[in-house]
Amino acid sequence: MKSSPVPVIPIGLDAYRKWGQLPLQRIGVRAYMRSTYDRTSTGPDASHFLFMNDSEDDNTTLDVKGKGILYFFRTNHWHGSPWHFIIDGKDNIVKETASDAPINATKVFHNTEFIPVTPFPKPMAFTWSTTKGSDLIWTPMPFRDSLRIAYSRTNYGTGYYIYHLYANPGSLSKPITAWDINQQPDKDVTDFVDRAGTDIAPKNIKKINGKIKLNKEIVQLANITAASSALRALKLTLPLDKAIDLERLHLRLTWDNARYPSIDAPLCLFFGAGTFFNREKKEYLVKGLPINIRYDYPNNKVELACYYPMPFFRSAKVELTGITPGDTEINYELRYEPSKLATKVSSYFHATYQDIPEPKLGLDMTWLDTRGIEGHRDWTGSFMGTSFIFSHNANLNTLEGDPRFFFDDSQTPQAQGTGTEEWAGGGDYWGGENMTLPLAGHPCGSTEKKTAVNDKDLIQSAYRFLVADLMPFGKRAVIRFEHSENVSTEHYEAVTYWYGLPTASLIKTDSIDIGKIADEQRHNYYSPQASAVANINSRYEWGPDAYPSGAWGMDLKKIPGYNDKIGKEIYPAHDEDGRHTTGVSEFTLKLNPANLGVLLRRTLDYSYPNQTAEVYIASIGNDKRTPGSVWKKAGVWYLAGSNTCIESRPNDGELGKRRYHVKTSNRRFRDDEFLIPAQLTKGQSAIKVRVKFIPNQQQLYPGHPFPNQSSWSELKYDVYSYVLPDFKVNDL
Repeated sequence: MKSSPVPVIPIGLDAYRKWGQLPLQRIGVRAYMRSTYDRTSTGPDASHFLFMNDSEDDNTTLDVKGKGILYFFRTNHWHGSPWHFIIDGKDNIVKETASDAPINATKVFHNTEFIPVTPFPKPMAFTWSTTKGSDLIWTPMPFRDSLRIAYSRTNYGTGYYIYHLYANPGSLSKPITAWDINQQPDKDVTDFVDRAGTDIAPKNIKKINGKIKLNKEIVQLANITAASSALRALKLTLPLDKAIDLERLHLRLTWDNARYPSIDAPLCLFFGAGTFFNREKKEYLVKGLPINIRYDYPNNKVELACYYPMPFFRSAKVELTGITPGDTEINYELRYEPSKLATKVSSYFHATYQDIPEPKLGLDMTWLDTRGIEGHRDWTGSFMGTSFIFSHNANLNTLEGDPRFFFDDSQTPQAQGTGTEEWAGGGDYWGGENMTLPLAGHPCGSTEKKTAVNDKDLIQSAYRFLVADLMPFGKRAVIRFEHSENVSTEHYEAVTYWYGLPTASLIKTDSIDIGKIADEQRHNYYSPQASAVANINSRYEWGPDAYPSGAWGMDLKKIPGYNDKIGKEIYPAHDEDGRHTTGVSEFTLKLNPANLGVLLRRTLDYSYPNQTAEVYIASIGNDKRTPGSVWKKAGVWYLAGSNTCIESRPNDGELGKRRYHVKTSNRRFRDDEFLIPAQLTKGQSAIKVRVKFIPNQQQLYPGHPFPNQSSWSELKYDVYSYVLPDFKVNDL
């Protein structure tokens, strides 16, 4: 059976210059966000290293094999620099102005930059002199085979990184070649990103504009009827003296006469801020690339704009709701054009609002779960960012909570960050200041409660917009955040931006439960060197197991379920069984013959370190064993580190030698993913998989091996077939 062509994916700098294709279905693309988070969930998410090599300046925080692009890099100030970006075996050393003299650097330096500056010009990169707390890089760094990031220094070495891996290199907008540290990003791209805060959408297209009086509870700005089009600009202009009064009106957009709106959110949060109160009377409250809020004081107006492309196939209804009727008048402008994307490879834009007056103790907040949303079980699309209020009381401490994003029913987050303000481009709470960048910011909120000039000034909010570093999913996205280690009860509100079609592009077609003999036999499992079936009692990495009484100043004994010995248990352990091997495992898996590539997910025991294997694919034959000549190599499957890591906090601070504080988490369960290209799977209803273990002798730190020897752990395999979304507008 002949499969459909894979959509061509804009990558690297093309992801910016072809930003009109943001709604495109990213078939065969996976995004991951890794970080220096504490695997034991008992301390700050800093200075945790996968392993350390012989040289004092080689301390690994990220290690990846495959074909991909690093799209984002973030550290707290200069900490960890000089940084090593080891791409396809070449060591590229990057530092910044404060690296050579880090003692009291914040007092000594006022304008800092990356060194070398050529690959990291503004607005593709910013240092802490701008952000007041973090170093940020959005310059894409492609790698053909491998990427490793290592820190030269370990004191307060924080970091999180977003990268993409690709199943089908032939479906990319350009070939992936190893990053060249001497090359400056193309000027057309830097100029484009530098236009943040301006109207970046196409101008000479259809336009609807005018004035409307807010004299009803619901007013309709437009109901556009057009075939296969995309809204490219959505702009509102409010009277300056009425802006704060109007900030909680809801913007509501409904595509193609669907039963539910896809956008229904307060104006202020949708456009990137928790309030329209502009304490410092700046021109821009939000100077974002896709979204902005601009104050035109000479003309007494506030301009709101969103430029995320918004496709629709029949109609687009734009409304304002929650109005207290009066005589206030606002201006609006909507621009749209014919869509350049076919229905099945496009997607609708969504902005999902969540109001969480009091987060549940011990549990992450869920800002988005696409399962069942808008009346549909499955969704395929991309996560595009968040705008959120994290306090109505000028409380910055609640930011001590990690982002955790789960895609397509993985039990391990594909994205795990180091804190909420880090997610929004900050560090050290942005130094208590406000900041707005093209893709991240902290637009409003007083430094502390006593300095607030009114109640609106108590509202703390932040935003993170994704463009090149968007996060695709094929059937479900779950966006979760901790709230100050999940013990804060601050009032949160969040708008989550995402693209999605109400169907799946990633379909689970088979599963093999290793250790279940009948299941192994059904899948022709063959692993002559595999261990006997072992039972493991452990957990996934979902946050702390329990909270002791008095955590963060709270008396948790008052909470139902509190135990004097362990505190309030949140995530109890459970049992899994499986095997491990230092040899070869083979098994068969069913596919959708119309597949456009395959995602293979493995549940494993992460106590075995640096698990490495070569993966081979073969067509199904009649023999139990497949001749070696027909196996085709799909790549190397590698998972760096283990549930044992190293925390290093030098006794003598910034320039101190690393320390070796070994930490082992009781979270041994982990899901990991491997992409199989369509050229090995297309047209096939089943394949045979061969996983050949490759010994890995990496030590935890010099002279000290990991607690367990390297081995290939397999508890379960799930296989998902990528397909073109089966969507018709009538399905809404």
